[in-house]
Amino acid sequence: MIPYGKQEITQQDIDSIVDVLKSDFLTQGPQVPAFEASLTQHTGAGYAVAVSSATSALHIACMALGLGEGDRLWTTPVTFVASANCGLYCGAQVDFVDIDSRTYNMCPVKLESKLKQAKATGMLPKVVVPVHLCGQPCDMKAIHALSREYGFSIIEDASHAIGGEYHDAPIGNCEYSDITVFSFHPVKIVTTAEGGAALTNSKDLAEKMGLYRSHGITRDADKMEGESQGGWYYQQIDLGYNYRMTELQAALGVSQMGRLNDFVSARHRLAKRYNELLANLPIVLPYQLENTYSGLHLYVIRLRLDEISLSHKQVFDALRENGIGVNLHYIPVHTQPYYQKLGFSLGDYPESERYYEEAISLPMFHLMTDKQQDKVVSVLTEVLRV
Repeated sequence: MIPYGKQEITQQDIDSIVDVLKSDFLTQGPQVPAFEASLTQHTGAGYAVAVSSATSALHIACMALGLGEGDRLWTTPVTFVASANCGLYCGAQVDFVDIDSRTYNMCPVKLESKLKQAKATGMLPKVVVPVHLCGQPCDMKAIHALSREYGFSIIEDASHAIGGEYHDAPIGNCEYSDITVFSFHPVKIVTTAEGGAALTNSKDLAEKMGLYRSHGITRDADKMEGESQGGWYYQQIDLGYNYRMTELQAALGVSQMGRLNDFVSARHRLAKRYNELLANLPIVLPYQLENTYSGLHLYVIRLRLDEISLSHKQVFDALRENGIGVNLHYIPVHTQPYYQKLGFSLGDYPESERYYEEAISLPMFHLMTDKQQDKVVSVLTEVLRV
């Protein structure tokens, strides 16, 4: 089975972890700050807060922005559920903005229309979470301009997008957002096994997120109420969580970040080859937004179902039966049973639902060989010609 995604672990990665195991620190040591420094160095952001997962990063980002009961968070339906759940964790209401038919990202035109309606009814969002699906950046200039007009904060969910660029600048520099979140799950571009990070240019937001990732506890005397009682002393000054990243994970991240550009370049070579080899099939190939460079975490095609004799499910099943580990990213969040119970219904976001009925994620990982890619193309071609 050719998987849809796969990590690379080198001897250098292994050695970096072994070095930590032999050191004095398995947690709360020097590797987490070193990994954070590698992220700020790459992106140009002022601060990075490494945590246990991108979900954790989304949660503390929402907390740092003051999201709470009575507030609203908007995101896209075509994402992993965490992009929406982070709002619910804070007691906020969650809503969605339908996708652009070409990029599959949050549509700025639909966002503007929804904002106008929300302003008229006093239901504006406090936080908007655009998601860089597949690694393709959203139209952040347009979304940022709307944030200035309507007064919402922006969390870029860039879980798929490290190594990509928007208008010749690295994704994660937070020029058009308050906070950017990365994921380092094994199928992502860079891995720390599990892990995530929240980046920002705001010292205040960075300090809040640092507090929230570690129980709300500080050892900084300047932040305490009253005097410190001694070298052992700490205070819990807010309600936080144990969202810390371990030294082992961070050391792996530092090692992997040294190869980030190579990872993304390899994915672009594969995508270019897919584009050429699949050009004559009854499918829609990925679109690239102008002035962007995708991280290419995923390579998603859409079936032209009116031109083939098989259903979406039949094509998907046939590919898997023939050793191609395809997947589908994602089931629209508003169609999930939990969100249906919150009042969402089928038909609420028609473009997202059309995408779901046609999308298939083909294998895409930087170690993929031409032989493996040729097999994917050959099997897909044979299936679609039935």
